[in-house]
Parts: sequence; structure tokens; C-alpha cells
Amino acid sequence: MSTPRIAVVGGTGPQGKGLAYRFARHGYGVVLGSRVADRADEAAAAIRERLPEADVTGAANADAAAQAGLVLLAVPYDGHDELVASLADALAGKVVVSCVNPLGFDKQGPYGLPLERSAAESAATLVPTARVVGAFHHVSAVTLWGEADYLDHEDVLVCGDDVDAKQQVIELARTVTGRDGVDAGRLRLARQLEPLTAVLISVNKRYKTRSGVAISGLDH
Repeated sequence: MSTPRIAVVGGTGPQGKGLAYRFARHGYGVVLGSRVADRADEAAAAIRERLPEADVTGAANADAAAQAGLVLLAVPYDGHDELVASLADALAGKVVVSCVNPLGFDKQGPYGLPLERSAAESAATLVPTARVVGAFHHVSAVTLWGEADYLDHEDVLVCGDDVDAKQQVIELARTVTGRDGVDAGRLRLARQLEPLTAVLISVNKRYKTRSGVAISGLDH
């Protein structure tokens, strides 16, 4: 597997920062992106404090994406389309991994927003030359930032239409769980994967845990 530098757009948020930490912990060069470059620098410094030998830097989102061969989107859904459109030139032709979860919250708890297409599909529409893959939707930010070598109690589900891009992300999942991600099918299935996060949030609240998704019956 090639090891391109990875940009994490939204790398100052808990999910993005946690994934960046996992990637850096396993030898990838990582650049964290943020709307404000100074915030990205601070998040990168926090990772380097834990991993002194790590190649981790910070930059504004567009600069971060331009530096990388693989770009992970870990941003809130609110404003997602505008941000992706603004990064279209930097994302063109690259593997783009979306872990964005379009969720709403009301008095009854979390729920998936009733959308015509997933966040991942929106990114693919906005940047047609990007090779968009959906993955890492269901991994707890708190657990990602923890000390466990691997989150081996769960699986990373990966969906996408580009076979080579999907395989890169399946292998990248090893940095989180210690094993390949699970090929979950075509990109359109992100419509099911993204709102499933609302179910896990409800389980976590009810049982006061950090639940994940594990697929039984696989030898991997």
C-alpha cells in the first residue's frame, strides 16, 4: 500500500483530531486542517506532545488539502457543502474519505436527517473527479484519543465506488482497529451508514458506554 500524506479537514474537532492521532501513531504524515490555521497548529502540537517523533503539522483547510494525497473530511454537516465546494480544486483527483454524519437532535434524542443523498454522495457530486469513500463514521472520538493500541472490539465499515480508493481506505482502517476495514458496498450505502451513528449515540447514552459496530461471521 502506498502511504500518501493525509490531510484531515476539520482536524481540530474531536473526531478529526482522534483519527489524525491514530494515523500518525502508525507512521503516516498528517496535516490537520482548520478554518483558522493557528487552531490547526495547536491541535497538531497536541498530537506531537503525545507522539514526539510524529510528522504532524497544521494549516488552513485549503492548504492542508493541497499538501495531501488523501483527504479525510471530518467536519460538521452544517456548512459541509459550502466547505467542500470551496476546496474543490484541492480535492480534485484525490482519494477523499468522508466520515461526516448528518444528524439532528431534539428532545427525543439524535436522529438521521431526512436527506436525498448522503454527505459522502454530496462530496462526490461537488467534486466529480475526486474518488470519494465513506468510512470511520462510527468510531468514538473519545476512544480514538485513548491509549489503547487498537480499537479491536469494532470494525470500520467502508463504502465507495472506486475499487482502488476503497482498498486504500480498507487498509488505512488497520491504524484504528488493527485489521482491515469491512467492504460495505457502493457509495450509495453511506445513506445507511451515516445515520446509524444516531443509534450508537442513543446506545451510549442508555448504557453509559462507548459502543461500536462489529461485524460477525468474517475471518479478517
